[in-house]
Order: sequence, then C-alpha cells, then structure tokens
Amino acid sequence: MSWKTKADKRVRRHYRVRRKIRGTAECPRMSIHRTNRHLTVQFIDDEAAVTLAAVSTHQEGLKEPHNNVDTARKVGSKAAEVAKAAGIESVVFDRGGFRYGGRVAALADAAREGGLKF
Repeated sequence: MSWKTKADKRVRRHYRVRRKIRGTAECPRMSIHRTNRHLTVQFIDDEAAVTLAAVSTHQEGLKEPHNNVDTARKVGSKAAEVAKAAGIESVVFDRGGFRYGGRVAALADAAREGGLKF
C-alpha cells in the first residue's frame, strides 16, 4: 500500500506532463503554480533554461484578499499583457499537474482572451 500525499501525486503528474511538453524561445512553456493563497505564471524557454517573463499574485497590482476564479482571471489577463510585452505570441500550456478546471481554466481562458495562442 502506498502512503503518498496529494503533493507527491501532483509532482508525479507534473513529471508525466513535462516529458511531453518542451518550451522554446519562439514558443515558450507557460507554467502555472497554484497554492491556496497565490497563483504564479512563468514563461520558460527550456532550451536555454531561462524564465522570459513571470506574473504572480505577490505583485502589487494583483494582490487580492481571496485567491478565487476572479483573481485567476486577472492573473491570466496580466500574464497575456506581460507576454505580449516580452514578444511572446504563442505558448505551450503546462498546468503543473493541477486539474484543468476552476482557477486553472479561468487563468488559461483569460490568457487566451488576452491574445495568447496555445
């Protein structure tokens, strides 16, 4: 019998996804991380091992008292703005082992509405 925690299982799912997803300079990986309090989005070039741009609820304009779907939409639209400013047009979406629903889906939809192509 396995005594794995939820976090261990999420990391295993993330490794499974990362075997298939690879970011380049032309089409970086849009990696998200979700906690109970914060959301973080990074645009990563895996070939050069460099983060091209990042957005988080730790930043001044995005701090909210609650981390909910509305906050995720704000982070997604801000991520699209930051990506456009960095010259990023299309990305590969890395959900980080989290389920695609709720805050993750809201963030992705807002980024698409902001002009990013997945």
